[in-house]
Amino acid sequence: MAISQVDVKLIGEEVRRKSEPFRLLLEQLHRVIVGQDDLLHKMLIGLLSNGHILIEGVPGLAKTTAVSCLAAGINTGFQRLQFTPDLLPADLIGTLIYRAADGEFVVQKGPIFSNIILADEINRAPAKVQSALLEAMQERQVTIGKETFPMADPFLVLATQNPIEQEGTYPLPEAQVDRFMLKLVVTYPSKSQEREILDRMSRTSPDRTIQPVMQPGDIAAARQVVDEIYIDDKIKDYIVDLVVATREPREFKVPIEGMIQYGASPRATIFLTLGAKAAAFLAGRGYVVPQDVKDVAMDILRHRVLLTYEAEAEEKRPEDIVKAILDHVPVP
Repeated sequence: MAISQVDVKLIGEEVRRKSEPFRLLLEQLHRVIVGQDDLLHKMLIGLLSNGHILIEGVPGLAKTTAVSCLAAGINTGFQRLQFTPDLLPADLIGTLIYRAADGEFVVQKGPIFSNIILADEINRAPAKVQSALLEAMQERQVTIGKETFPMADPFLVLATQNPIEQEGTYPLPEAQVDRFMLKLVVTYPSKSQEREILDRMSRTSPDRTIQPVMQPGDIAAARQVVDEIYIDDKIKDYIVDLVVATREPREFKVPIEGMIQYGASPRATIFLTLGAKAAAFLAGRGYVVPQDVKDVAMDILRHRVLLTYEAEAEEKRPEDIVKAILDHVPVP
């Protein structure tokens, strides 16, 4: 469908209006979180794209605090679930409880029936619990007994995991990790940010007050605008090329032959498109530029590229492969 410059301009004006609550939300988050700009920006992209997020980082980098603050800035439901090895699926989604008064079983809904879910240390829970959560994420519904219940809207799962501990953990299978739109890797703050953290937080009761600046309706309205953001055919082809390059690197002369066991699925193509549109929305534009795609590509592709034994023997990381693809696939 052809789109005129007038249409793009109108979309841009709508973007600027509807993105204002997200700018206010970002300001609120920065009142508590020092640095971590990429983490906060990508959390908003996940919120706009209706995509779940996996956050990986060593303890103490404000992963849990960032998600809690995001929920506090939105006037909506929030549940924090601390995953442990003894957790059961019923603890998450709910169960049937026998009511002796009338001899019937009634549904007792679990904590997953909320809007923003923080699945803290998701890799500490056994496979059955992970599957129960990931089914709710994918299908956006939960079955308890013979009844099926839809999830609330918005429904966003932000899961954290610690990459350094192996004992007592259950790594997420690749097929389940693929359900997450973004995998964010949180790194240490800079020296200046560390000093700011010291000045701001080194007290017995640091101020972590967040004012709610957004309603669920603002998210729904923003998502409708994101769907309307213009993306040129050349950029669509660029997105497809990036995904195909994870499967057929030889076609694009990427020097990673024999390093990829499995490439990204069509789900990556969809998420790259949505993520690029969300990035354009947060930038206040009604159209996507190639840099929007590049900005989200690493976080969307890093957990969808499975390496061969040869690549691992050479100590290659998925990030190295994705960077090589971004460097070699021609940009429109």
